[in-house]
Amino acid sequence: MITGSLVALATPMHEDGSIDWEALDRLLDFHIENGTHGIVAVGTSGESATLDFEEHEAVLKHVVKYVAKRIPVIAGTGANSTQEALHLTEQAKAAGADACLLVTPYYNKPTQEGLYRHFKLLAESVDIPQILYNVPGRTACDMLNSTVCRLSEIPNIVGIKDATGDVPRGQALIESVGSDFAVYSGDDGTAVDLILAGGKGNISVTANVAPKLMSELCELALNGEYDAALALQAKLMPLHNALFLESNPIPVKWALAEMGLIQKGIRLPLTELDAQYHETVRAALKVLNAAV
Repeated sequence: MITGSLVALATPMHEDGSIDWEALDRLLDFHIENGTHGIVAVGTSGESATLDFEEHEAVLKHVVKYVAKRIPVIAGTGANSTQEALHLTEQAKAAGADACLLVTPYYNKPTQEGLYRHFKLLAESVDIPQILYNVPGRTACDMLNSTVCRLSEIPNIVGIKDATGDVPRGQALIESVGSDFAVYSGDDGTAVDLILAGGKGNISVTANVAPKLMSELCELALNGEYDAALALQAKLMPLHNALFLESNPIPVKWALAEMGLIQKGIRLPLTELDAQYHETVRAALKVLNAAV
């Protein structure tokens, strides 16, 4: 089971929007050197919505090859079309990813039965560990705990990224599924509480800029060190908040550029962080000594 701090990796781009491969290697080194427990590539933070199939596959192959099994690589392969998600998941398996992360189909609002059949088909079609991803605030689609429990019975559906931020709901899910099914937080602000309640880790935006601290935070929580985990979480809260002043990954890509790790490239319809938020993000970075 993959546990700990799993970074929802930003995809670095040149200012013309093309992928910056050298910066991608730099980010991967940054995470491996600072104790990140796993890489989640080409997900929401990786701007998967604006990458075409060829770019999606190229980024994933590059990450898998460069990481070279030093830590697990999880591929974002979800889509609102079942056939598109199937294609991306097949690509991830062929590339050598350790697992896939599959967001609920967005915009078209499937029923709970539709969600069940969608994920069941993907799991039965591609022999790779698959992690569900529920983020209703972005998708307008909420997968209920009852549906997750049904899906957890399928052998290669191994976990869920719960980005609802609803800790009691997450705890109820943890208590309803088997011990071999991992519930991960997808909400940095409440991740510690969910891990302390039995979650297995955090698929994190904040880990992009504070990998060492997020790794330490998850380890403390996984070890049940409540006081130390909550104290570190309190220190990190300004950064968690700052990285969601505008839609993810706008603030985190600006922060990474401020740290000198990437250029300021981001693809429309996303835009560079509004100037009114620059000092707030800078201040949050300085508190953690994360700024270069």
